[in-house]
Amino acid sequence: MSATKRILVVEDDKALMPIISYNLQKSGFIVREAINGDEALLLIKEELPDLAILDWMVPSPSGLEICKILRRKKETSSIPIILLTAKGEEEDRIRGLNSGADDYVTKPFSPAELVARINALLRRVNHSHSNTIEFEDISIDVNKHKVFRGGKKIHLGPTEYKLLKHLMENPGRVFSRDNLLDKVWGHGIYVESRTVDTHIRRLRKAINIDGTKNYIRTVRSAGYSIDNEWKI
Repeated sequence: MSATKRILVVEDDKALMPIISYNLQKSGFIVREAINGDEALLLIKEELPDLAILDWMVPSPSGLEICKILRRKKETSSIPIILLTAKGEEEDRIRGLNSGADDYVTKPFSPAELVARINALLRRVNHSHSNTIEFEDISIDVNKHKVFRGGKKIHLGPTEYKLLKHLMENPGRVFSRDNLLDKVWGHGIYVESRTVDTHIRRLRKAINIDGTKNYIRTVRSAGYSIDNEWKI
């Protein structure tokens, strides 16, 4: 999979950049480098990468701002993004993911882990372009509107199905109740925001069978996400 994939690395740390590039090239990726936001945006304009690795603190504009810019534009909105940062607090992770990042890697990190995260993210993207969406042991057959966990069919109501599909299409991202109301119920339709909580509870009850792990996380004062690092 990695042999033909183009990775853009945006990093201003002169010691770290060659380490990242070497390990990505060693893994078969084609690497393009940028040391600031302006240079990164020019490279993206020249050629869309298959995935972008953005350091949060690069200058003019920052990695966080680049992330927001890419998500706003139709032609770049689907580029997978990994955010690199020394900011390891939960609120920083939430902010990074809410800005549009698909994954978040805290410094210092292992180059092998970064490569593994890249491959995992690219696999998810490939699945999203197919008729099957997968997250850990949960899968959705989009054409048939069927949900499976560990190979066992799960019966969901139409709203719970839409909620699960939206969360699985955006793993790790935190969505507020209002976000989910717009995406699942539809923009302009008035529904009490707490209705989301009711459907999330139903969804959890349906998919968490036989003591299986709960992947749907409640983020206090922020919303919900599907995440394999949490048990809440």
